[in-house]
Amino acid sequence: MSLLVLSPAKCVRALSINSVCHDCSEICPTTAITLNGRLPSINQSLCVGCGGCLAVCPSEALSLDDFNPTEFFFSFASEEGNLISCQKNIPCISALSSEQLLSLCGLKKGLTLDIGHCSNCEIGEKVLKVIQERYDHTNYLLEAIESPYQVELSEVAYNISAPENEKGRRDFFKTFHLSRIGKIRGDFEKEVQKSTDMFVETLIDSSHTKEIRTKKITDRRKLFFTSLKRLEKPSRYHIVDSGKIDFTSQKIMDEGKCTACEMCYRVCPTGALTSDLRNSKIDFDPFLCVKCHLCHDVCESDAITLSSSYNLKEWYEPKVQNLITFSVRRCDECDGLFSSVAGERICRRCRLEDEEARELWGIM
Repeated sequence: MSLLVLSPAKCVRALSINSVCHDCSEICPTTAITLNGRLPSINQSLCVGCGGCLAVCPSEALSLDDFNPTEFFFSFASEEGNLISCQKNIPCISALSSEQLLSLCGLKKGLTLDIGHCSNCEIGEKVLKVIQERYDHTNYLLEAIESPYQVELSEVAYNISAPENEKGRRDFFKTFHLSRIGKIRGDFEKEVQKSTDMFVETLIDSSHTKEIRTKKITDRRKLFFTSLKRLEKPSRYHIVDSGKIDFTSQKIMDEGKCTACEMCYRVCPTGALTSDLRNSKIDFDPFLCVKCHLCHDVCESDAITLSSSYNLKEWYEPKVQNLITFSVRRCDECDGLFSSVAGERICRRCRLEDEEARELWGIM
């Protein structure tokens, strides 16, 4: 049985109380993850170690003690063949995102995903839908970048002489886990955690402050960028349906709604949204975006929205886009510099303080 670990400072829900990210709990086939509090709560005894939550977490905040997607990437790259199977080299195919499938497909010149065990798996029905969707999206994007390679779904039913009397999901994964040299199986403390039949919420404290403020690029984005360099550029850059890309986006800023509150680029976990020292603009780098939706969640005026399309040129010739530029002036009240959106003469802080004072005085 795997141990699922949440790194609280990496979770986008730790960056703002307004975050509505719930991908991990939504995809979990055994309801081992819930969102009753600020951060996800995990019931280790319900977790079957499929790794599906790892693939959907936009900031890679979740990990398994016996499976690391980045380590798998490099080990798989050194192997012969292109078969990915839950009985050969991965706990479940749902542990790989479409971004990772794209990277691996280019590296291995095609992929074969073994779904031959799904029909006999207790979570097979749910994960098969996820696998099918990622398969469709990955091939759609491979075609759009004019790749000669594709991902295939096949009922290979690869088997490492597994016993015939397999029972349940944990036994189904047993051969895979034992073949990984039994990582940390002798650790008593972890074994106790794995057997805990209750939901345990990870908390945020002052020790996480520095890490929360650090902008981080995910490992899978670094690998994706590296794999793209190995592929030939398409004859032309296609514009695709953004709904088929779940790992990055392009954004639109409504200048009439933006209040220059600075929240969107301050909470962005990867630095896809940035400004300058004077806070005179908001720039956006689509290649760094992980589509966590946090900038939208914190924008009170709904000024920032997702584009319905995506230009694949960003994958080959990344370019920082300017979403909006502000006029910077000094506040009439505090003399501090601020971004004036509609010709305001006092900054947002002084305006709020003035409104609070008027409310206290009863002269609103």
